[in-house]
Amino acid sequence: MESSFLAGKRVAFFGGSFDPPHKGHLAVARAAREALSLDTVLFAPVGAQPLKPEGSTASFEDRVAMTRLAIAGEPGFAVSLADAPKSSAAPNYTLDTLLDLRAQLPPQGRLFCLMGADSFFGLRRWHLAAEIPFVAPLIIASRPGQPLDDLRQALPPDLTMDAAPPETDSMHDLSGSTFGLYRYILRNTAGETAPLYLLPGLNIDISASQVREQIQSAAEASDSGASDSGSELLCPSVLDYIRAHRLYR
Repeated sequence: MESSFLAGKRVAFFGGSFDPPHKGHLAVARAAREALSLDTVLFAPVGAQPLKPEGSTASFEDRVAMTRLAIAGEPGFAVSLADAPKSSAAPNYTLDTLLDLRAQLPPQGRLFCLMGADSFFGLRRWHLAAEIPFVAPLIIASRPGQPLDDLRQALPPDLTMDAAPPETDSMHDLSGSTFGLYRYILRNTAGETAPLYLLPGLNIDISASQVREQIQSAAEASDSGASDSGSELLCPSVLDYIRAHRLYR
């Protein structure tokens, strides 16, 4: 399984539907890898999201296959089946998955939880959300139209947030694009603290629903589905897979 990938000292869990995985996902993971010196980013397509009872458009198997294609050749990126569908058909809770992964890390290992700002702003609705940052510190990637000024309002009620000392912030350059890393301190009612990291300068405006809509529109416009619509948002191998398996039509 992913035990070999968990041998690294700094591992980030990156969960989501990946329906389909697109260039925005890759950009977020690259930025987190660079800013936090991550050994591994685990891309974990989710089996059953509790907050999305309607499920994903593509099957779990197709989403795993597309994710493998999307990250092929990327140093430190790996697909994780930690959030695979359960035989009981029970929903996948992020807290449970993180606890399982953390238990597999070496003694000096560090587990993080990477997510986009859109996911973070829904954190209050997650199962036992206030416990998640203390199992795996959060790395939050920004997205246009979602100001990070509202972070405190998005936190579960039992958590408070303060800025860390300024010297803990830093700037990074990736493929000619400069972005920042900012650190905050979360505190719960028991007085425990955990860091929270922000990547607020990525300016990535891609959503999976946008990609699906473009692919569907292209398919409706052409019986062959050979339009290039959506190609700029996806890795060529992923787009080829979608066309070959006639997904999102």
